[in-house]
Amino acid sequence: MRGSDQQSGSLFSYVHLEARVAKKHPLRLIRDLVNEALSGLDDAFDSLYADEGRPSIAPERLLRASLLQMLYTIRSERQLMDRIEFDMLFRWFIGLGIDDPVWDASTFSKNRDRLLTAEVAQGFLSALLSNPRVKRHLSHEHFSVDGTLLNAWASMKSFQPKDGPADPPGPGRNAERDFKGRKHSNETHASTTDPDARLYRKGNGKESRLCYMGHALMENRNGLAVGGEVTHATGTAEREAALSMLDEAGCGNRRITLGGDKGYDASEFIGDLRERNVTPHIAVNGCKTKSGKTRKTAIDKRTTRHAGYAISQVIRKRIEEIFGWLKTTGGLAKMKVQGLEKVKAVFTLGLVAYNLVRIPKLLANTG
Repeated sequence: MRGSDQQSGSLFSYVHLEARVAKKHPLRLIRDLVNEALSGLDDAFDSLYADEGRPSIAPERLLRASLLQMLYTIRSERQLMDRIEFDMLFRWFIGLGIDDPVWDASTFSKNRDRLLTAEVAQGFLSALLSNPRVKRHLSHEHFSVDGTLLNAWASMKSFQPKDGPADPPGPGRNAERDFKGRKHSNETHASTTDPDARLYRKGNGKESRLCYMGHALMENRNGLAVGGEVTHATGTAEREAALSMLDEAGCGNRRITLGGDKGYDASEFIGDLRERNVTPHIAVNGCKTKSGKTRKTAIDKRTTRHAGYAISQVIRKRIEEIFGWLKTTGGLAKMKVQGLEKVKAVFTLGLVAYNLVRIPKLLANTG
């Protein structure tokens, strides 16, 4: 007998959202890990809110929603609110009931900007990594470091002389600009849209762009991100950020190894690592100078003769998987926030999201 196609929606539903999510859905374990990490941030959340007044959006819900935006590559807060409106899986993950109203996009943005600071994001990452189920999958002796450029939310047209605009404003708010034959420098110019962004190019023959530089510290056992930093884009930022992340992680208390590409092959940086009890598993920069001579490397046979050095050179490349995920799935190919501190907070939350994708697979493989 053919069934009827009449659509008569039910007025009431007695099925809880929890029952509508499959028992083996990957978000179940991710949500458990997130809730355990957020429970350790109660004191930090209490310090951000007043004791009196109208209740705000729960900070835990804001962070869960921000994670979903990265996990599902949702482009904007407005699209995220639309998705939460009809997607029961999203409501369940965030903690909203089936009849709870969805926040306005502008309200969500304002509350998230107040909550999502670099300190909160770093605390979130630390709380996740300190989970006993996660901690046993981390290496405490072997690490890798690298950096990547993060495109700023600013146009090249906003890069104006600090002492005033170079040209009178043209017709319209997006008038044509001719950059040919003009010199631009971070010393004389700054973006009127995002003053913290810096003009930088990755190498000779590459285009210059307004950007930040994001840095990640990865443990070599399973390729999880254990530290993150965002700095102004400069030629020495990668090495400076690497030392900063090592100091924050307290790695100087024991002998460890640090893998890195040839950009870290600098005598001063190698010396700083050895002072911190760090064995530099850095790739040898044997390029030719302009005079045709081979560049002198700071890495000698004391390091390269060991088998562990070759292993680090293979594993260190996995850090590119982190940056690749952040810029494609995580939506950080171009930053949607402005200012160094906000960019650092979003970048660190992206590292949390990447780890949350990797950790359930590790737990499943080990039982």
